[in-house]
Amino acid sequence: MIITILIFIVVLGVLVFVHEFGHFIVAKKSGMQVEEFGFGFPPRIAGVQKVDGKWKWIWGHKPGLDGSKTVYSINAIPLGGFVRILGENNESAEHPGSFINKGFWPRFLTLIAGVVMNVILAWALLSVGYGIGLPVAVTNVSDVPKNAMFTGQQIAILEVVKDLPADKAGIKTNDVVLAIDGQEFSAVPDIQAYVKAHAGTPVEFSLLRQKENIKVSVVPNANPPQGEGPTGVALSLVGKLKYPVHVAVWEGGKTTISGLKNIVSGLYGLIISRTGFANLGGPVKIAKLTGEVAGMGFIYLLQFTAFLSLNLAVLNILPFPALDGGRVVFLLIEKVRGKKNNQKFEQIVNVAGFVFLLLLMVVVTINDVIKK
Repeated sequence: MIITILIFIVVLGVLVFVHEFGHFIVAKKSGMQVEEFGFGFPPRIAGVQKVDGKWKWIWGHKPGLDGSKTVYSINAIPLGGFVRILGENNESAEHPGSFINKGFWPRFLTLIAGVVMNVILAWALLSVGYGIGLPVAVTNVSDVPKNAMFTGQQIAILEVVKDLPADKAGIKTNDVVLAIDGQEFSAVPDIQAYVKAHAGTPVEFSLLRQKENIKVSVVPNANPPQGEGPTGVALSLVGKLKYPVHVAVWEGGKTTISGLKNIVSGLYGLIISRTGFANLGGPVKIAKLTGEVAGMGFIYLLQFTAFLSLNLAVLNILPFPALDGGRVVFLLIEKVRGKKNNQKFEQIVNVAGFVFLLLLMVVVTINDVIKK
């Protein structure tokens, strides 16, 4: 449990830190005054600031020695990081380095930089993954590209339908099928044919679950409904796909784009579905998944982190108050109107959006705990 929490903190920390670094570096390059760039969240433990060409320590919450210089801080809560830009909350409009005092493009690029960095991080992780050997599912070995190596072939369970025989017997998603009734299989159709031939009688699945060998007895349905298999599982041939370095980068980019498309499509389905929000997961659910994936090995955790980064990018660009996307909407409205928005109104809307997101997070977390 402690290891799971530590891994979750590291993964979340990397994702948030990279996101905030995007805002930070673009704001700096745009001439904005960045008051503080912190690793972790306050309270501050210590910080450094360059004054008169020399780096000087700042302990605790003492103010910086030079108000025009950035404080680089280490903070007590290790969950990512933050950047504090002068004028980001619509104050200090008279200051030349204030966010609110900059033009459309510097502000726009600063706002979307965090999202862009999360996408770049995912691309980098997936590219590294393909260079090492990334876990993938294929229908047949013949589907593997000619310039790639496909190793560690196994037959895995990708989905378990609730309340059907496999689910009732305790089979879980990501279990690897080692044998059935002591017989080994190398192709999915062979397993399907064997199970179908033994419908109505118990068959023993030998499974590998996170480095643990287990045996589960399942009684396949003799007459399953149309479109439903005898046990209620989806099987696939899985292995590690490895490309040459230059191809790995290209494939990492392609997988990043397809991942973004799938997340957007899934989010759309979540919004229009009446029961979709019941499936929302918060920190507790993500931490649990992180622990399960980490138990499968480093490469699986790397892949999971990449897709978490893409999820963070998509969620942040949503046009909702307090999120980066919501702030972009206000900026676009200002651009169309040709004059500044009512800054007080904009700030109230963003604060209301932030409070709503906090409440949603609390509800989702409570839901996760109850389900657990």
